[in-house]
Formats: sequence, C-alpha cells, structure tokens
Amino acid sequence: MADEVLSTPGHLISLAARGFARLSESRLKPLGFGVGHLPVLVALRDGKAHTQRDLARFARIGQPPMAQMLARMERDGLIQRTRDPSDGRSSRIVLTRAARERLPAAIATLYEGNRQALAGFTATEASQLADLLTRLIDQLDQLTGAETSP
Repeated sequence: MADEVLSTPGHLISLAARGFARLSESRLKPLGFGVGHLPVLVALRDGKAHTQRDLARFARIGQPPMAQMLARMERDGLIQRTRDPSDGRSSRIVLTRAARERLPAAIATLYEGNRQALAGFTATEASQLADLLTRLIDQLDQLTGAETSP
C-alpha cells in the first residue's frame, strides 16, 4: 500500500519535472541560462512584466527567490535595472542585448528537448498532456490561493 503513493500523479509529475529540469539545465548552461530564468526572460521579451513584483507573479515564485534570481541574472549580464520614470522608488527590468541575442537558441534548445522527451507520444497525446497539465496547474493554483500570471 505504501508503494502506491509512488504511483500517484503528484509524485509522477514531480519526477517528470525534475527530469525535464535536469535535461533543460544541461542544455541551457552552455548558453548562459538556467531553467529558472526562462519565465523571466520570456516575460521581459514579451513585455508581460517589467518589475520584480510582476516577474515574481508571472513566474509563480515568491519575491525573495525572485530578488535572488534577478541579482544573479544582473551579475551574469542577462538583465539591467533602470529607474522607473513613473515611480522613482521602483526599478524597471529589461533584457540585455546579449540575453536577447541568445534567447532564441535557448528556446529552440528547450523545444528540441521536449520533442525528444515526448518522442514516444503522438502529437495528439502531447497536446492532451499539455492541456491536462494546464488544467491541473490551474486547479492547484485555486486550491493553494496562488496568484496567477498577469
């Protein structure tokens, strides 16, 4: 009976997430990115967030971990902070030119990793899996009171 807990969706999804994280990290590292950077990079690229608070909400992580990640990203030359012209107490965050130039290769690398990981799935199954996981994430956000992306 105790072994059954290792077959629950929660445990299996956790294992899959860690596997995807290992795969992604190994492929993104040579490009100067980490898997945790991706939500920030995409949000900044697409104009969906420009402040630390909005980036934390978009990435669904707390403010302290986001502050630490942004400090590392700034140190590594991926982002720049500028004073927000409408609020002098706040900073606006933008991608550096180097990050913008390397981001397409990082995204292509992630798509290739996903394609390889899902090689045994049909296109319909892969689409269904993404739809089911999206529904599950929404349900978990409701249960935990998590803020959703802006």
